[in-house]
Amino acid sequence: MHNDQLGVYEIARRVDTKSADYCALSDRIWAMPELAFEEHRSVAEQIALLEREGFRITKNVCGMATAFVAEHGSGRSIVGFLGEFDALPALGQVSGITERMPTTKGASGHGCGHNLLGSGSALAAVALKDALASEGIAGTVRYYGCPAEESGSGKTFMARAGIFDDLDAAFCWHPNVVNEVQSTSFLACIQARFRFTGHTSHAAVSPHLGRSALDAVELMNVGVDYMREHMASDARVHYAITNTGGDAPNVVQAFAESLYLVRSPHLPDTERLFQRVKKIAEGAALMTETTVKAQIMDANSNVLPNKVLQEVMYENMRRLGGPGFDDTDYAFAEQLRKNALTNEEIVASVALYDRSLASQVLHDGLLPMPAREGVMMGSTDVGDVSWIVPTVQCSTACFAIGTPFHTWQLVTQGNLPAAHKGMVLAAKAMATTAADCLRNPDLIARAKAELKERTSGRRYICPIPPEITVDNLRAKAAAFA
Repeated sequence: MHNDQLGVYEIARRVDTKSADYCALSDRIWAMPELAFEEHRSVAEQIALLEREGFRITKNVCGMATAFVAEHGSGRSIVGFLGEFDALPALGQVSGITERMPTTKGASGHGCGHNLLGSGSALAAVALKDALASEGIAGTVRYYGCPAEESGSGKTFMARAGIFDDLDAAFCWHPNVVNEVQSTSFLACIQARFRFTGHTSHAAVSPHLGRSALDAVELMNVGVDYMREHMASDARVHYAITNTGGDAPNVVQAFAESLYLVRSPHLPDTERLFQRVKKIAEGAALMTETTVKAQIMDANSNVLPNKVLQEVMYENMRRLGGPGFDDTDYAFAEQLRKNALTNEEIVASVALYDRSLASQVLHDGLLPMPAREGVMMGSTDVGDVSWIVPTVQCSTACFAIGTPFHTWQLVTQGNLPAAHKGMVLAAKAMATTAADCLRNPDLIARAKAELKERTSGRRYICPIPPEITVDNLRAKAAAFA
């Protein structure tokens, strides 16, 4: 094999050749935001494009209608690109303006950039496939269409079913305000519904006969609030009251529900913290003479970064350079910061990396690899993949520095040229690193050895109980709504 086969600049050229089609795909998905497990049109758009590229498609993976695998080529070395494409509720926003203007009332929106994420990963898979075919090199390229990252943990269900077991390396990325190889871990998490059942009664005539489920929800919240003083500082517990039992104050509420999200840097610690939350719920039920049922809805393992693959990806990104923003990109980013972002948001967006970046409008460089591995205060179902197969991720600058995730300010930028440029850079970073793995089997072997050392050889155990399926979760949620 010649040294220039599957080289950085050849792969980059192939990404550029196909980039227009996948930027357009990203924009179509941006314009049809679909929530967790409902991404039917987004999936159809991706499948149509990948079938045109000659990929073999497996639909309805793990019984999930919006999960699929696209595969091309053959050979024992198998590399996979992870895609996401789910949106968030109530974040619909007109594109390219610097004030809040929903598309329609209550519309969903791509507030985490997953329209870019899936399209960029698909672009990387296609570019690598083209390079392999041109050089006559054996290797299997897969794109994993993974639903419900925001709420539902599609990859966790896929991991439990063994979908990633035969992969040699996995590649992913996330739109961001900076360009970096992700070297941090992410928090493991468990999300569960707590459903309280009491006894209804007239709140004035016979309050003594009622047992309030809503009181139990409120007491649980108070108990968890007191617990926060006595848990690790890097753990998190969030909640939402999802059903108050009704709107009538003169009725003792017989049903009420809350949704809790428990996070910690390591899954065993998360599981122990979740058990404490369950005990508080049981205590609240005891105090109010109600009953409570806890049901895990989804869960993620913490991410295991792979230094072997990180070093390769970093060198590739260093050679590739930045997204290449132009004056128009800078002008819009500057206007957005002026009209819609606070100084606190700007500093917070780069505090994890380098506060001096707050003086920049767009990041067109590459952050250095940190000396120590940190923890990102978020969660992702990529973590479950990383326990099974060596996994590497990058972030690329698609948005103005200061843009918070899960906001309309991010949505308004999600289909602009600057976002496309960040997406294309990510595709190049992933495809070139995957090419290095195919070109150098020793690289895969070293990455796998590192993973084995990090896990101490422990087999992956899915944090979602085996009896929990997507179908029964949705059926129970609908029944209680």
